[in-house]
Amino acid sequence: MLVRRWQAPIVPDKSQIHSMYTAEGLEPEMETFPPEGKVKTHVHPFDEIRTVVDGELMVEIAGNKLLLRPGDRIIIPANTKHSYEVHGDQPCLSYSANRTW
Repeated sequence: MLVRRWQAPIVPDKSQIHSMYTAEGLEPEMETFPPEGKVKTHVHPFDEIRTVVDGELMVEIAGNKLLLRPGDRIIIPANTKHSYEVHGDQPCLSYSANRTW
């Protein structure tokens, strides 16, 4: 897994994150998770790339928990068990894309 924390004082908005994905040849999908929303442990046969737009998302990978905040990006390698949980009482918006190479 690779995590890139957003370090700049101004966080990119939805259109900027969308543009970053398309510039990489990815097809981004916006996902909204409700407060206290959870996605059970699962795997994919492809890399999953996710960037938080708004809210906070707790990601668990192989027993390690990582809190993603706006602008943070994670790449979860194919066939890696992972789950998500919204952190806090606000919904979480994020872009995700799949990469098969």
